[in-house]
Amino acid sequence: MIRTLFLKALNKYASKWLVLLVDILLVCFSFLVAYAVRFNVSLNFDTSNLKYQLPVIIVLSLISFLIVGSYKGVIRHTGTKDAFNVFFGVTIYSFFVSFLVVVNQFLGVYKGFTIPKSIILIHYLVSVFTLIISRYIFKAFYEVISTDLKTITNVLIYGAGDSGIVTYGALNRERGNSYDILGFIDDDLNKINKKIDRIKIYNSAKVNKAFIEKYNISEIIISIQNIKPSRLLQITDDLLKLNLKVKIVPPLTQWIDGDLKANQIKQINIDDLLGRQQIFIDNPIVKRQVNNNVIFVTGAAGSIGSEISRQLANCDLKLLVLIDQAESSLYDLQQELINNSKKNFTPIVADVRDVKRMKEIFEQYRPEKVFHAAAYKHVPLMEQSPYEAVKVNVIGTKHIADLSVAYGVDRFVMVSTDKAVNPTNVMGATKRVAEKYITCLSKESSKTKFTITRFGNVLGSNGSVIPLFKKQIENGGPLTVTHKDITRFFMTIPEACRLVLEAGTMGEGGEIYIFDMGKSVKIFDMAKRMISLSGLKYPDDIDIEITGLRPGEKLYEELLSNKENTMKTYHKKIMIAKTTEFDYLQAKQQIDYVTNNNHILTNNDIVLNLKLLVPEFISNNSKFEKLDNKKKILSS
Repeated sequence: MIRTLFLKALNKYASKWLVLLVDILLVCFSFLVAYAVRFNVSLNFDTSNLKYQLPVIIVLSLISFLIVGSYKGVIRHTGTKDAFNVFFGVTIYSFFVSFLVVVNQFLGVYKGFTIPKSIILIHYLVSVFTLIISRYIFKAFYEVISTDLKTITNVLIYGAGDSGIVTYGALNRERGNSYDILGFIDDDLNKINKKIDRIKIYNSAKVNKAFIEKYNISEIIISIQNIKPSRLLQITDDLLKLNLKVKIVPPLTQWIDGDLKANQIKQINIDDLLGRQQIFIDNPIVKRQVNNNVIFVTGAAGSIGSEISRQLANCDLKLLVLIDQAESSLYDLQQELINNSKKNFTPIVADVRDVKRMKEIFEQYRPEKVFHAAAYKHVPLMEQSPYEAVKVNVIGTKHIADLSVAYGVDRFVMVSTDKAVNPTNVMGATKRVAEKYITCLSKESSKTKFTITRFGNVLGSNGSVIPLFKKQIENGGPLTVTHKDITRFFMTIPEACRLVLEAGTMGEGGEIYIFDMGKSVKIFDMAKRMISLSGLKYPDDIDIEITGLRPGEKLYEELLSNKENTMKTYHKKIMIAKTTEFDYLQAKQQIDYVTNNNHILTNNDIVLNLKLLVPEFISNNSKFEKLDNKKKILSS
């Protein structure tokens, strides 16, 4: 209660004029101290002249501080600039005093204003020291009383380099975070046991459970710029095992005006732990090639389509046409873009399976570029519904690709998946058939350049494991993993879309671009990490249940088939898949047959035709495994 009232009083009454008054009083006090020091720290000196000298001291200090404005700084946020202003103000004041003493010495204008040079010098030094220290004492006092002792969090900063020092300063500036920084930790043995601003640097190897309990550490903030992703992963795993909250300082490029704010220090999340550096692209060619264009994005309300739309909306387009059959999701995207002051777009509720409707849209808007992201992608669901998988992934792609040729689109970019490589499920097979059809059209079309992009799982996308794990954690578990050894390649949604846009500017058409996704990630390890990041323990708080592989699912995804190699591009993270040649005319005829007769074929017939179109399609853990032998007979 008293503390609250005191804080309110400080905030209300600690005006700049009060600061000015206190500064003048401290200057007067320093003047008396200077005399005492001059006479061997005693009061045995003549005080009769003080009544003449102090009024002049008050007036000169008032004028100096008004000129410099040293009293205007907010004392509780005192920094080096404020200290310099005080130093500058006292220096001007001392110059005035010295000048007046010299003038008075020759002219004798003001009786009693004769001050020894030694006292002027001592007074100068004592005044600078007193005024600066008083500010820092007040600042420290304010920080102590403004910090709720019950909410103090003991923290270590991992990294005693420049970034760690900046982090320390940012946390000290903003006391609302209630952090008590107990030390730095570092891997560099040359820094161990040294101190930064009286804060000790500890050896990271010594930070164990006993150390954490001894100092009651709650959080560790990782503040290392340009840290290797594998090292970040290792550090985080080690810290999470100690039941610590782990936060991370963002890259230097994300600091606001080059200055780190405490609220930018965020809880480390699964995106930070890909085990590789995220991919950032700022290629002016991408913007230049889409500027002043009409661009279609199909599947615009999906995870990938919506992010492509966001990134394109930042360009100077003539018009961005957002096409999706999911009305609610498309509405959400529309409102998001409107709230971000984007006006160069129009959302259209339409289905890529409806060729008549698609033709009307092409006729009305005449696009120059098409980004085709519309697709069904859930493996187990499509294993149960081959008819729908073909209708969207193959027929829908065929409609948009054919119309792109008919209406002279400059560039058609298809978003594919690593599941199209050596497919073991219907979904992957339909995407590979769509890839083949695009390749066939590319051979025929002279105007439209066709590009295929192929990448793995996307963190946070609809149907990915991350949202599923989050919901399961919220519900108290268990987390479900289909196999303990299952691995997947992962990208974040923004970096995947940046690469799609980049690939859309490359090549002469017909290429399949694959993205460097680093090493594959073990889903079981990811599940354990997410439990730890949520502040829980595995298996004490939340367990992981192995449910068995789902229909069509395989343990390891691939970005290339056994018969494919890669060629480099000018971007080190994008490569061209050197696919095996096939009979384009025959493939196109087979695809035409499947798409034209899809509505009368049984599921078995549909899948069998997919297997004939994609010889490497071998079903796994699926009811369609029996068709693989039949395919061999028909193929022979």
